Amino acid sequence: MSGHSKWATTKYRKGAQDAARSKRFVKHIRSLEVAAREGGGDITNNASLRTAFDRARADSMPMDTIERAIKRGTGELEGVRYEAVSYEGYAPGGVAVIVETLTDNRNRTAAELRNMFTRNGGSLAEPGAVSWQFERKGVVELERSLDEDAITEAAADAGAQDVVDVGERWQVVSAATDLAHVRSALEASGIAVVSSELTLVPTTTVEVTDSQEAQRVLRLLEAIEDHDDVQAVHANYDMPDTILAAYAG
Repeated sequence: MSGHSKWATTKYRKGAQDAARSKRFVKHIRSLEVAAREGGGDITNNASLRTAFDRARADSMPMDTIERAIKRGTGELEGVRYEAVSYEGYAPGGVAVIVETLTDNRNRTAAELRNMFTRNGGSLAEPGAVSWQFERKGVVELERSLDEDAITEAAADAGAQDVVDVGERWQVVSAATDLAHVRSALEASGIAVVSSELTLVPTTTVEVTDSQEAQRVLRLLEAIEDHDDVQAVHANYDMPDTILAAYAG
């Protein structure tokens, strides 16, 4: 089990402070509805719904809002029908990008994303163009204050694949199918879990060391993630921490 891994810096994710609460809630609601429609409304038997529920609660979404979203998903209440659609493309410098969306109009979403890519120096690609460069993984996030040795031991006992230091948090990485088991095992060992999710991890990365090109990449990803239909953005860039810190600042 290694203690450090560079891949954790290659998935761009804006902090909650960078988006309006209402926009974040829209994304949570769609995620809850789709998860409930596809796997039922019981969070104990629906791992996707459990993940969506945990993320919504971590963002302080009221329970009544969550319950209504789940009921729309199960058909107990009427609502718009969303579908999960992924789009693939390239950011400046050949950085591979996968955009996961929940949309009620895939043609509209595709057109709007294509425009974003083009305006920011990238290009939308055909399905399958970049997905082979990513692998689905389970990621459990833990508080940074926890002891590394204790986390590593508990993660190994749970069958996790890696423990990653991402600065503000520890991340325990597992096979996608093992996510629920790893989370439960960590909690059973007395380790508090901040969040858990399925994500895409790049198997190869593109090094971006030019600060201007890096800014173009990050501006594109930021614009995409701000779109209402977008649930997650994954990219395989590898940038120096100094560049990332300068952009965040």
